[in-house]
Amino acid sequence: MPSPARDAVDGTGRDSWMITFDDGGSSSLLIAEKLASYGWPGHFFITTGKIGRPGFVTPDEIRRLRELGHVVGSHSETHPERMSRLAWADLMREWGDSVRTLSEILGEDVVTGSVPGGYYSKTVARAAAEAGIRVLFNSEPVTRPHAVDGSVVVGRFSLHRDSQPELAVDLVRRRLPRARQFAGWNARKAAKSVGGNAYLRLRQVLLSRH
Repeated sequence: MPSPARDAVDGTGRDSWMITFDDGGSSSLLIAEKLASYGWPGHFFITTGKIGRPGFVTPDEIRRLRELGHVVGSHSETHPERMSRLAWADLMREWGDSVRTLSEILGEDVVTGSVPGGYYSKTVARAAAEAGIRVLFNSEPVTRPHAVDGSVVVGRFSLHRDSQPELAVDLVRRRLPRARQFAGWNARKAAKSVGGNAYLRLRQVLLSRH
C-alpha cells in the first residue's frame, strides 16, 4: 500500500512507496476517486496559475481531492520551463504564491511540492523550504531522500500513459528497471544542460507526435 508524504519526514517511510501526479489536470479527480476506492493515498501537485482553466482542476475539485484523503501540493505557480535557472526572487514567487493559493483553498497549510519539468537544483529546494514546503519531490530516479534546509527531497520513478502495469511492479521490486531509469535520466540531464532551449523545443516536437 502506498504511503503519504509525511512518512518521508518522520522516517517511517524508508521502505515504502508513494504515487504522485503532476500539473493538476482535469483527470485528477477521476484518478483520485479510483485510488480512494482501494484506500490508497495519492499525491496531486497543482500548477496554481492554471486552476479553473479548461483542462485543469477547479478549487472545488481540489477540495474534493483532499476530502478523499489525498495529499495536495504545489507544482509551482506558472510551471516555468527551466525552474533551476530562475533568480531567487522568482523562485520565491513560484513556490510562495502557489503554496498560499492552495492553503487558502484548502484551509490548511500546504507543505508538499514537486519540481516542474525535472529542473531541480539545491537553490530550487532552498526556496521551496523557505516557502514552507517540507517534502519536495524531484524527477531524479533515486530511492534515498536527502534534506535541504529542513525540507526532505524525494526522488521519483516515472510511469507514462503507454507504460505497462508490470513496469510499476518492477520498479518497486527490482533494481534493474530502476537502474535503467537512472541511466536514462542522467542522459537527459546532460542533454538539458548542453541543449538549453533547443532541448525544450525538440521535446515539444516529440511530445506533439504522441
